[in-house]
Amino acid sequence: MLHTRLTWLAVDLAVDLAVDLAADVAVGTAALDACISYIEQEIGPALEQRPGSLGISVLADRERGVAIFGSVWATSVEMNGSENTEAPLRGELARRAGGPVTVEEYQVPVFELVERLALPRRGLAAQLTRIQVKPSQVDDAIEVVGDYAVPPLVEAPGFCDALLFADPATGRLISETIWRDLPTRAAAPSVGAIVRAEMPEAEVPDEVTGDTSANIRGVEDYTLVFSSVREP
Repeated sequence: MLHTRLTWLAVDLAVDLAVDLAADVAVGTAALDACISYIEQEIGPALEQRPGSLGISVLADRERGVAIFGSVWATSVEMNGSENTEAPLRGELARRAGGPVTVEEYQVPVFELVERLALPRRGLAAQLTRIQVKPSQVDDAIEVVGDYAVPPLVEAPGFCDALLFADPATGRLISETIWRDLPTRAAAPSVGAIVRAEMPEAEVPDEVTGDTSANIRGVEDYTLVFSSVREP
């Protein structure tokens, strides 16, 4: 099974009322762009040379000052082996971002690349759907996304990619869909709605939320800055 390591970073876009708003935001945006350039020019080439690399991608929301850097690997062994290469580069990335970065590792049980575009791909519209289930329900959630969500997504105009990231130990999943542009993303079927409708109910409700089905923790829109992710 494929694996991915996601690195989440944010630059400070907090507004200082004593300075010009536009200038403050411009500084934050420039810092984010500098981090993205560092990922593409330094981190990406270093990881692409590692055994088992299937490419990297960067999503960004410049209004929030947030970027997500992901690397995809053929196996968990090869992903783990890349850590010695990535860790010092990630430290430099955190320094440039002006704060800590968050790293999460997932299995990739759904990997659907339909739109054949030249690599690296740039400027597409992306959407992440955060899903929380009980660890015992992870296999059910994977099946629902693969069997019920992906088929209508593939048929929707403008569809490019669908990936599902899963952490069986915590029950945390992230659906990532990529679209040709903003209008096709906006008109696309809702992964969250499909999962909620089709997910089998758990025998025991969640201790915190009381849910017996999947809990959709959030839906976030991004721009795909660039991606070299490819099939094995």
